Amino acid sequence: MPITLATIKQPEIYLNVPSVVLNDQTLQQRRSKILQAMARQNLDALVIYADKEHGGNFEYLTGFIPRFEEGLLVLHKSGEAVLVLGNENLKLARHSRVPARVVHAPWFSLPNQPMDTTLSLSEVLQQAGLREQHRVGIAGWKLFTGTHDNNPSLFDIPTFIFQALQAALTSECELLNATGLFISPRDGARIINNANEIAHYEYGANLASSAALTALNAVELGKTEKSIAALLAADGQANNVVTIAATGERFANANLYPADKQIQAGDKFSLTVSYKGGLTSRAAYVVNNASELAEEVRDYLDVVAIPYYHAVVNWLEHMRVGVKGHEVYELIEGVLPKNEYHWHLNPGHLVADEEWLCSPIYPASDIALSSGMLLQIDIIPSRQGYAGASIEDTIALADEPLRLQLAALYPEVWQRIQQRRTYIRDVLNIKLHDDVLPLSNTVGYLRPYLLNKEMALICQ
Repeated sequence: MPITLATIKQPEIYLNVPSVVLNDQTLQQRRSKILQAMARQNLDALVIYADKEHGGNFEYLTGFIPRFEEGLLVLHKSGEAVLVLGNENLKLARHSRVPARVVHAPWFSLPNQPMDTTLSLSEVLQQAGLREQHRVGIAGWKLFTGTHDNNPSLFDIPTFIFQALQAALTSECELLNATGLFISPRDGARIINNANEIAHYEYGANLASSAALTALNAVELGKTEKSIAALLAADGQANNVVTIAATGERFANANLYPADKQIQAGDKFSLTVSYKGGLTSRAAYVVNNASELAEEVRDYLDVVAIPYYHAVVNWLEHMRVGVKGHEVYELIEGVLPKNEYHWHLNPGHLVADEEWLCSPIYPASDIALSSGMLLQIDIIPSRQGYAGASIEDTIALADEPLRLQLAALYPEVWQRIQQRRTYIRDVLNIKLHDDVLPLSNTVGYLRPYLLNKEMALICQ
């Protein structure tokens, strides 16, 4: 597959796109999926933990996260739901998308806020109905998959909450990690999205990729990281990863955030922005062409960018419903060997409200990629002395029935998806299977030299 640097038009971006709200039917389906999963694991109750950074499983059912505080959603096998909330989230209980009664847990509140109560936390949890159950699942946010651990007995919630749960329940009650009910890459409820959910998340993928391309087009010598990063803030939406606009060497003084550093000729440059539903990331050099690079990295295009792009194209063209996780892993290992390019994470993962939900792509994975999955292109090469290369973006997989439903219910979303597919096919010369729906505008678009805004890599 010959790859070359060519003068091409940029992909279209879409501004002022309206959000798609999750409808009541979707929320009812979500609740039903979790109750069915509880029944399969014979759980009497499920305790779902959340805080601002780790609220996705909680939000999946309630529609909100407990800002500032911790929170619990206790879901009983009967379908009864109870919210356990701190001071500043009590007012949100009546807005929960899953009808729930509420009990107050002031321990979840911010430091030095009123925590006066005559009850212990274990007694509050008993008010939430946790007393005589035989088998209770705890859903944090992390899947433990180590081969040398007793994974069902590992819990990623605060100790004071875990101890209170133990005290509220009888000593005979079995507690087990049940996060997999939500995010197991094999059968978690959250890994498959319906048409409403795909349209909902397309908003974030479009937002991130539109902002990223706008920021890339603004890269010029002398501008600061902050001035570029300001263009990544879009529609007032909350980011789900730390925004990156970094020029030169990163992490000076352990700083993670855009600073006052000015862009200089020959700099390495990294840019990342993410919202619910999709992340866009780019890494390249601040030059017009190879002659402006330092001599020791003048072969960057051949040594890093083109091999990486070749791997991404293979990834995109191989994607379809039914492909096994190990096939994708082996594909990338074959075209971009790990021992040479030093990537070490999963070459692709699932997204949702979180940028990284879980991944079915790993060695020996027999998990088949399914219709309704949202996948992040996430292959991170590293060659000593060279800048990285990155075109992380988001796609959905959808079989024909799901595609027809999406087109019928959300024609504007469908039109954007088709326009992206046309660009990828006709301009970048990448052949996507019908199952592949680009949710990001910049899927497959790589500019290795950031000051040359007309040239990008394409397949010949």
